[in-house]
Amino acid sequence: MYIQPGKLTPRSAPGTRQDQDATQAPPDLEAQISTPPSPTKEEEGEEKSMEGFFKEVAAIKSLMGEIRRNQGKLSDAHEQSKTITRSAEMRDLREKMQAEINQVSRSAEAIKKRLAELDRNNEAALKKGVYAPGSSAERTRTAITGALKKKLKDLMGEFQDLRTRVNAEYREVVERRVYTVTGQHADEEKIDHMIDTGESETIFQKAILEQGRGYVLDTLAEIRERRDAVMELEMSLMELHQIFLDMAVLVEAQGELLDNIEAQVARSVGYVQAGTNHLQAAKQHQRSKRKWMCCGLITGIIVILIVVLVVIGTTRGFGSS
Repeated sequence: MYIQPGKLTPRSAPGTRQDQDATQAPPDLEAQISTPPSPTKEEEGEEKSMEGFFKEVAAIKSLMGEIRRNQGKLSDAHEQSKTITRSAEMRDLREKMQAEINQVSRSAEAIKKRLAELDRNNEAALKKGVYAPGSSAERTRTAITGALKKKLKDLMGEFQDLRTRVNAEYREVVERRVYTVTGQHADEEKIDHMIDTGESETIFQKAILEQGRGYVLDTLAEIRERRDAVMELEMSLMELHQIFLDMAVLVEAQGELLDNIEAQVARSVGYVQAGTNHLQAAKQHQRSKRKWMCCGLITGIIVILIVVLVVIGTTRGFGSS
């Protein structure tokens, strides 16, 4: 087979530049990526402080969830009490309701203490310089703490609604019991006296004579148990009402604090904007000054050229004459 000269592609000798380029390892891309700067001590302190803050917030929300579940059980127990007609059943239900309300009181007090601790921690972190006044960290902590206080206040307010409903429906149950036993509707004054004092035999005297003492006494015992349950619930809910009032004051104070922080931020933004405007005005003035300097320089050069040309022309005129 004939091979034309010059048609063969010359093969590079070993060790030439082409072989070195072919066998060269690809560049280390990871080495080319710049390592991010290490966080400063201030940044580490702020991150650690916020981590502890959110951990405490999660614990408070968990306690609020428990209160919400207790509230649901109390509402269910109250609905169940409407159909109870025996004193023993009412006594058992009364104990269950009291256990639930006691748990609510403990949880509410624990939340109140934790919120106070959050306030102290926020103030301490600000004094230590963990974050700057008006910074996003301060606004976040203040806003979240205020939201938790408002949520607890709203929760306690819902228990006051339950208290109102229990009192109103307790009166209706007593009126029904009186009508069931006596066959007559008692006037409001007698019902009020029965609810306030617990004394009810006067209303049922005629029924005792007609129906027998045993049957009527069972109804009287059930009414007394129901009254005791309502009175205990009333006292416990009054304690929650005090927490509601305390939280209302704290929420108002927290709102004022947040407003002050926002006002500080707004003033800072105003100062920065004013400084920016002054800087822009100075730059504009500097550019205008340079412009006039250039115009003056050009005008001076033109005047000098005219003078030179006039002098040259005059000199030539004298020379020719």
